[in-house]
This record gives sequence, structure tokens and C-alpha cells, in this order.
Amino acid sequence: MNKPDYTKLPEHIRRGMKLYVENGIPPGGFLAAVLENNLTEAYKRADIINIKEMGSIVDFIYNELPLDCWGSPNKVTQWIKIHNSF
Repeated sequence: MNKPDYTKLPEHIRRGMKLYVENGIPPGGFLAAVLENNLTEAYKRADIINIKEMGSIVDFIYNELPLDCWGSPNKVTQWIKIHNSF
């Protein structure tokens, strides 16, 4: 898999997404909700930019990220655990 193109995300969430994907650093509440596939919580936690860009964010996750790092709370927890088990 190629390295994700983080420029497809709103600038203010790029760092958090990169830290999560590449280092297993737990994301903030909004990103965690999106990665866990919790639409209601994601919208509750989103700022105005993320609300406007929700489609692009979901598209980024679907097309750019490994399947093992998103889709459910368990997958997010396991991704973090795997990266922090050393």
C-alpha cells in the first residue's frame, strides 16, 4: 500500500490522522468517531470545517488507509495497541 496522501484532508486534522496511522497515537474525539464508523458521534464532535468536508474525510479514509485501522472501535483499539506494543 502506498503512503496516504494527507493533503486530501482539511489541514487542521492532517497531523492527528498521520500520527494515528503511522504511529498508533490515539486520535482526538472527532477523528476517533470517524475512524470507528460512528457517524452520529462524528457529527456531534465536528467543527464547521469538518462538517463541510465530511465526505472528503470519509473518502480519504476509505481510499487511502489500510483496512485494519478503521471501521469499528475494535479495529481502532487494535491499531493503537499494535503500534504501541514495542
